[in-house]
Amino acid sequence: MADASALLRLLSVPNVGPRRVRQLVARFGSAEAVFEASVLDLVEVEGIDEKIARAVRDQSDTRFSDSQISLAEKHGVRLMSYWDSDYPELLRSIHDPPVLLYTKGPLEWKTFTGIAVVGTRFPSTYGRQVAEQLSEELSLRGVTVVSGLARGVDTAAHRGALRGGGGTVAVLGSGLDVVYPPENRKLYLEILERGAAISEFSMGAPPEAPHFPRRNRIISGLSRGTVVVEAGDKSGALLTSDLALEQNRDVFAVPGNIISPKSRGTNRLIRDGAKLVTGVEDILSEFPDVTSQAPAGRPAAFDPGRLSENERKVWNVLTHDPEHIDQIALQSGVPTAEALALLLSMELKSCVRQVTGMRFMRIE
Repeated sequence: MADASALLRLLSVPNVGPRRVRQLVARFGSAEAVFEASVLDLVEVEGIDEKIARAVRDQSDTRFSDSQISLAEKHGVRLMSYWDSDYPELLRSIHDPPVLLYTKGPLEWKTFTGIAVVGTRFPSTYGRQVAEQLSEELSLRGVTVVSGLARGVDTAAHRGALRGGGGTVAVLGSGLDVVYPPENRKLYLEILERGAAISEFSMGAPPEAPHFPRRNRIISGLSRGTVVVEAGDKSGALLTSDLALEQNRDVFAVPGNIISPKSRGTNRLIRDGAKLVTGVEDILSEFPDVTSQAPAGRPAAFDPGRLSENERKVWNVLTHDPEHIDQIALQSGVPTAEALALLLSMELKSCVRQVTGMRFMRIE
């Protein structure tokens, strides 16, 4: 942890960010060597004036670096530097890559193939369903879905990827010991079992607003392409797509209802040249080295034969569009109270999902 400790000390110097750290380490060979350099040597580095050089020379306080290393060890978090051999190459190639990352989880950073799936925090049922379905299909084909653990589309993307049996990466806008939003803690723990969480923010860092644009460049930077599922005019997902374009990565967008504010951003992306997505093959066709065949062991489709006679009556009137319980009862001929009990039973069998307003939809 010697190099990590020196990097943490260097990053804590005022006005010394990732770019200046990379320049300093390139000039002196390591973060430790930077602290041994003279002021005269330091000011020879581009962007380092005498004030910054003296601040570097005077930085002898190790309390922050010591506490970060201690917290990382306590939470099973690894500190990965820009110079480590398994630092993700795609991320290394962006304009402003982090010099120090906090990571947790079993993901192999050198070998994974990532596709970002992002969108609004307040998706429609359609947006949530599409995010889950695309992410599941990507996961089944060996692709690691990258997203931001936020409410809405991000949450659906992570859940879909896990349902597909593969890994997923959650990029946080906080420290890895600060799960945000808090209701995603269980999902976060599930992600850590098969995928990974990653952040450039220190342990204990809160989810402050300025963190999220910086987080977004990591989401796109880890990924070969970015899929925007549903986004309004000012959605942060559009910033992620802009960053992907700056990083020379592919951008995909799912078409939506032309009168829905939630689809204005994605429809505009398609108008401006993003690749339209109607299914997972529209994404994978851009990456011929990624297998387009689902691996053996794909979960079997739900078998309605597992349902009771009355459950099948209810099942047969359900669609992939949410329907209110009163309408389901009317169409199935099953009394409302009984239909509700049947639907809740079917939800436990993972073939029905309840959405807001006592509405239910089929999943399979």
